Amino acid sequence: MYVGIDPGRDKCGVAILNSAGEIIFQKVIETAEFETALKNLIAQYNLELAILGDGTTHKNAEKILRGLNLPVKIVDEKHTTEEARRLYWEKNPPRGWRKLLPTSMQVPPEPVDALVAEILVKRFLTKN
Repeated sequence: MYVGIDPGRDKCGVAILNSAGEIIFQKVIETAEFETALKNLIAQYNLELAILGDGTTHKNAEKILRGLNLPVKIVDEKHTTEEARRLYWEKNPPRGWRKLLPTSMQVPPEPVDALVAEILVKRFLTKN
């Protein structure tokens, strides 16, 4: 099991995927709750590696993960937010009048950080 983490100042995207790339868990959590949430996820799932995006606050997140004895791989986050927005609309096609607007002109109505975490793990799995 791999845990993808998109660290941020206020919130973090977290996604747990198996080696086949199937999503087991996905959620956006408050950064203040990050360490507690990860302890719970480590206890609940057999996590073997954390895939951490190299963005905003990754050094602090890396320190926490290493303190929890979870090996860490840092992955380039370049363009993941754009990918996550596209992925959001694939998983949640617009309805009503929103169908008439190109999704590239729309902003998802909820944070996409957990989708970024999913993308980070899939990038890692593709390269390894």
